[in-house]
Amino acid sequence: MTFVLRPDYVAIQRRRKDSRPPERLIAHYELERSLADRLRIAGRDERSRLYGEVYSTLFDSLPDHPQKTTAGLRTGRIAKQVKLLKPLMGRSDVYLEIGCGDALLPFALSGFARQVLGLDVTDALVDFAAAPANFRFVKTDGVEILLAENSVDLAHSDQLMEHLHVEDAEAQLREICRVLRPGGRYMCKTPSSVSGPHDISVFFDEVARGMHMREYDYGSLRALMLQAGFRSVQFLLVVAGYRVAAPPYQLLRGIERALQRLPGRLRHSYLARFLMGITAVATK
Repeated sequence: MTFVLRPDYVAIQRRRKDSRPPERLIAHYELERSLADRLRIAGRDERSRLYGEVYSTLFDSLPDHPQKTTAGLRTGRIAKQVKLLKPLMGRSDVYLEIGCGDALLPFALSGFARQVLGLDVTDALVDFAAAPANFRFVKTDGVEILLAENSVDLAHSDQLMEHLHVEDAEAQLREICRVLRPGGRYMCKTPSSVSGPHDISVFFDEVARGMHMREYDYGSLRALMLQAGFRSVQFLLVVAGYRVAAPPYQLLRGIERALQRLPGRLRHSYLARFLMGITAVATK
C-alpha cells in the first residue's frame, strides 16, 4: 500500500514542531500502521505479549521518533504534572502512576505521599538506583493491576488510554476502580478525537490508525468510565499545570458536538485543542 501525505502536512508539522522530511514521516506511518494492525486483530492473550513487543520495535526502528528527540522537554512537563496532582494528594496517601515509563513523575511526587507506585508492562526505563525509598514498581500485562482492592488513593495516567486496544480499555478501568479506595480518584489525560488524530496518522488521515487504538471524546470517555464502575466523572480545563475550570459536562459536550460538525482545519484550531484536551477525574 502506498501512503500519501495530506496536502496541508507542512502546516501540521509547524504546529507539532516536527521537522522530519516527508520520507521519514511516511516510514514512520508505514511501520506504525503495521504494528497497530497486529494489535488490533490480536486476541487478548496475544495482546498481553504484543504491547511490549510492538513498542520496542517502534522505538528501536525509528531513531528520529518525536518521543526520543523531545526528551529534553520532559522535565518541564513533569513540573506541570506535579502542580496539577499535588493538591489531590495527602501525606498518608498511596499514589499509582499507570503507564509510568521512566517513573520520573512518581519519583517527583514521592515527597507528598506515603507510597508511590509505578505500573507498566516493563521496568526497562526505570532507574532504580535513583528511586526514592517509598517507590515500588508494579508490572502489568497491559490490563491487570496486581494490587489489593481499596489500596490506592489517587491514580493517574497521561497519554495512555488511547494506546489500549478497545477491548482492554474498559477492563483496565475496572481494575483501576477496583484498586481505588471508596472516594479515591483517577485522573486520566488523553487526547480528544475531536481535535485529532494525534498520532502519526495526523499527516495522512482524518482518524487515528496508528498506535492510538482509539481516541475518545468527552461523551465516549465518560460513558466508559461510568460503565466500569466509577460513581462520577468530572472534566477539567488545565493551563500550564494549573486547573483553571471544571465546566459542566453538558456545556463541554455541547461545544464538542458543535466542533465535530466543523471542517478539520477549524477542529484543529488552538481553541479546539484547548477545549478538547481531555482531563477526566473519575471518582469511585
